[in-house]
Amino acid sequence: MTRPRWLVFGVGNPSRGDDALGPLFIERLDAWLAAAGELPVAPASLTDFQWQVEHALDLIDIDVVVFVDASVRAEPPFELGPLAAKFDATHSTHALSPACLLAVAERLGQTVPEAWLLTIPGRAFELGAEPSPASLSCLDAAFEHLRSSLIAGRIEGRTKTLPRGPATG
Repeated sequence: MTRPRWLVFGVGNPSRGDDALGPLFIERLDAWLAAAGELPVAPASLTDFQWQVEHALDLIDIDVVVFVDASVRAEPPFELGPLAAKFDATHSTHALSPACLLAVAERLGQTVPEAWLLTIPGRAFELGAEPSPASLSCLDAAFEHLRSSLIAGRIEGRTKTLPRGPATG
């Protein structure tokens, strides 16, 4: 039996304080995966500064995608909820929301994977700043939740509702 393919896709700028949370999450995931052994899912990771239209191609043959980013709107310790394909105001820019990226994939005729948005609270995004201790603590909680999800082979949300527009900050 083929294991479901999961993609964990973190975005952010490592030079802008808490905006580094997405790439830091992926660094931590990659280190853990290198030692984790066999899992019930086949995980992969990807990181970039922002989601772009070309990333729709990264969703080909993916069963579950988890988008990870810092957000000024996220409540501690993190929010995780399902995400549906939806064109929004970002569709005409070079940077897309995760929902819009899914809509692009759908428009290209791809099978859209089950999608989740994991947002980690971030408050300080100044150029040259280090991630804040409070946000790093939230990163720890978010990572532990996803690690447990990978081990279990299923993911459960942790949010009431997600905003309708772009959810990242």
